[in-house]
Amino acid sequence: MQLGLGLYRHMLTPENFRFARQAGATHIVAHWVDYFSGGPRIPQSESAGQGWGVSQNQGRLWTVEELGDLRRAVEAEGLTLAAIENLDPSHWHDILLDGPRKREQLENVKTIVRNLGAAGIPVLGYNFSIAGVWGHVVGPWARGGAESVGFSASTGPEETPIPNGQVWNMTYDPEAPAGSVGEVTSAQLWSRLEEFLHEVVPVAEEAGVRLAAHPDDPPLPTLRGTARLVNRPELYQRLLDLHPSPANALEFCQGTIAEMNGAMDVYEAIDTYSKGGHIAYVHFRNVRGKVPEYHEVFVDEGDVDMARALRMYHRNGYDGVIIPDHTPQMECAASWHAGMAYALGWMRAALRFIEEEPAVSVP
Repeated sequence: MQLGLGLYRHMLTPENFRFARQAGATHIVAHWVDYFSGGPRIPQSESAGQGWGVSQNQGRLWTVEELGDLRRAVEAEGLTLAAIENLDPSHWHDILLDGPRKREQLENVKTIVRNLGAAGIPVLGYNFSIAGVWGHVVGPWARGGAESVGFSASTGPEETPIPNGQVWNMTYDPEAPAGSVGEVTSAQLWSRLEEFLHEVVPVAEEAGVRLAAHPDDPPLPTLRGTARLVNRPELYQRLLDLHPSPANALEFCQGTIAEMNGAMDVYEAIDTYSKGGHIAYVHFRNVRGKVPEYHEVFVDEGDVDMARALRMYHRNGYDGVIIPDHTPQMECAASWHAGMAYALGWMRAALRFIEEEPAVSVP
């Protein structure tokens, strides 16, 4: 397995690349959609248009040149760019909503996938969701009162309809008419996903790119009036069966899987999907509790036996990238860096031990 670090767009800097390398990572997963202001201080081609610091691309597609610039900047610090994570809402909002620009946006996503392949980036992570990640609350829930996030149906924010012009909590059309996107049923959302996969997976196969689907977090059946797709571990199989292909793969968020209620537990899900070769890369974090009440905690203190999980990936021959995803914020001047350094150190030590120990039977 390869140890990686996920960085948001505003964090794609030489300093953070060197931090990742110093902490033992060999790969970077880049969250290309920027949820913050400002952009990365790395070389940028003149063709990059509005620039990497712009949160809303207004439909501008990512070019081979700017994707290649990012890959080369990562490689300049001795790392490998493993994946780009998340599509900008302006690229595919009508694919998610079945809106009037759906055909145009399907072609745009195909272009993005081709550009990723041409730039030498092997994976595109995505989350086929309208509500996205919503409703998380922050509190001192990790060891020593470290700040982390969680979800609480009883004490968290009240669900509100999704306004027109917004998906994934991001506004793609500030001039959209008043009102909301309304109810979206499970059958409707699965149908839209099926069309998306049938259109885009063949292009991904040709481009040498794997599409990697993230499960729903929080893993509720519905959120803000819209259905969720993979809110139980076994539903990942339904997604895979819609268009069987090595290019139709999983962004396997182990923490989200652990939060779920379903026929599979987290260990059965790890075993099933890693054994089948379906995992493109892994989000590795620990949690305490399950939906509708759970908290994220340090990698070594939650409900999941993380060493057992790593042994299962290893036993089943998974040799892809594994990143710490979220971590609690540690009490110091660089709380994010400290939390990630702790997680990466624990993961690196555990991987070294597991990969060098004699073969063992994992229950």
